Amino acid sequence: MPTVDITREHSLGKEEARQRAQQLADKLVQKLDVKCSWQGDQLTFKRSGADGCITVSDADVRVQVNLGMMLTPMAGMVKSEVQKALDKYLG
Repeated sequence: MPTVDITREHSLGKEEARQRAQQLADKLVQKLDVKCSWQGDQLTFKRSGADGCITVSDADVRVQVNLGMMLTPMAGMVKSEVQKALDKYLG
């Protein structure tokens, strides 16, 4: 079960939402040394201690993050940062 699971509705269309999800992923790569890859409409990401996915549909974007034991205490902060990023990239 994901530690953080947030779904945000959008009216951008799937392709635009996917491009914005890629911009978010690019930031993750730059800041956190995350490895990312697309499989259909799902972007998976992984780094030491955390992994997850961003799923893009016509109407919403869902972000799921699984935190390892050492990072679980930071779940509240991670959730807050994901919400800020979704506001920025989907707003």
